[in-house]
Amino acid sequence: MLPSFARHVGRMWGFLHSSHQLHPPRQAKAVGLQISIGIMSRTKNGLKPQRGKTMPLNVEPQWSTTQILPAALKKQQDFNQNAMVDGEYVLLYPDRSQVENIPGTDRPFVLEHYKEAIGKSYQRITLYICLLQDLSYGDDSSSESDDCEAFGRLPMKMSPKQSLPTTSRASGGQANGAGAGPKKTTSPNTSCEFYNTYTNVYAPVVIDSSSSDVEEVDYSQVEDSRFNINRANVWDGALRGFKRSSFDPTGSLLVKFTDDIGQTEDAVDTGGPTREFLTLLMDAIKYRRFFEGREDGKYLSFDSKAADGDEYFHVGRMVAMSIVHGGPGPRCFSENFYHYLVGKVKTIEAPIADVPDPDLRNVLLEIKNATTLEELLELNDKHASMLQTAGCYRCLRTLEDKEQVVNDYIQWYFTYRNHVSFQRFKDGLATLNLFNALEQHPSLFQPYMVYSGRPESRDSRGAVPSTNEPNW
Repeated sequence: MLPSFARHVGRMWGFLHSSHQLHPPRQAKAVGLQISIGIMSRTKNGLKPQRGKTMPLNVEPQWSTTQILPAALKKQQDFNQNAMVDGEYVLLYPDRSQVENIPGTDRPFVLEHYKEAIGKSYQRITLYICLLQDLSYGDDSSSESDDCEAFGRLPMKMSPKQSLPTTSRASGGQANGAGAGPKKTTSPNTSCEFYNTYTNVYAPVVIDSSSSDVEEVDYSQVEDSRFNINRANVWDGALRGFKRSSFDPTGSLLVKFTDDIGQTEDAVDTGGPTREFLTLLMDAIKYRRFFEGREDGKYLSFDSKAADGDEYFHVGRMVAMSIVHGGPGPRCFSENFYHYLVGKVKTIEAPIADVPDPDLRNVLLEIKNATTLEELLELNDKHASMLQTAGCYRCLRTLEDKEQVVNDYIQWYFTYRNHVSFQRFKDGLATLNLFNALEQHPSLFQPYMVYSGRPESRDSRGAVPSTNEPNW
């Protein structure tokens, strides 16, 4: 038995030895270290990272700015050509300071030392490349030493956007082609006249602030907001323009009408393209899902899709921009809703006839017209689910309780149900401080907001109404 056992052990040892030779242990592959490299560029609000331009970059721990910067430039040029322009680039920390030393020390920047100082893994480190002229824009302090700074230059042949810096306001006029002559009504001066009228009537606005770091706005940097509008679909074109991150309500509106294939129209209405656009826009929003009710008495509604897209805010902003820039208002609201909007009343005292849903309206009429307590109790139980939704289902003790049920339901329907949309609509109306003007002078602005039945003349749209009370 012993020799047999020895032979068995020998065979097993030979099998294991041969298997080890056939399948030698795998060696771990060396994984390169990576950091993230983004692009920082100057906007009207200062240096900002460009969204979606951050790329991973293979690095070595001992690299300094002289190795990281060229590699970062090559990476961004390979994958984000449209974001790169000709010029000298520098490397920035996320706080927009230039990468020279380890923050808080005098030690020259080395990647592994920076990793130890910040306490993050390499994968969580993000640095940015930035044009030197963007970094030094508006910086009047003289540099102490240019020799200690690391620069990288993007060659001229690598810049796909060399002509982009030449784009200015003048290019907008060239885009209109030879037929732009009749369109002088869209000049910034014309649009600014409406805004100046607004500010002259209601200025000065005195804002008391105890804060010492109030940011001073440089209005010389305000750019015009340009809109390409198709008359067949004014709403979509306007919403895209108002949602642009570059949209600035303090700038002028420059409107260009296009046809269905994108060609610029040669002729416009005599009122000017800007006011024509605002007139068409105010007509369009009346029939959107934001409002409900009769044409001569609309209320704010609630639509979940519009709320998700924050469209109630943009509608309020559109109304404010139209009134300030010399256009019309919506002129479709119920007087009850307008008084509640400007704070003249605490609740909306709407009649049952203003409820747009015919089924709900009929139920409320049945409850209101109940003649006996037994009939009222029967209706209360019959429509319990509807009343419970509004928090109006209760124990009724007398026939007079029907008035309270109807009033509470109307309050829920027009006020509490629409609280989110109502607040965002007010936030939009606060653009250019218009909502403050509505609260201070509700009677002056009522013709702009409330249906009156009278056709609106051009004179009534040319400027904001005058008042003997210029100070708010």
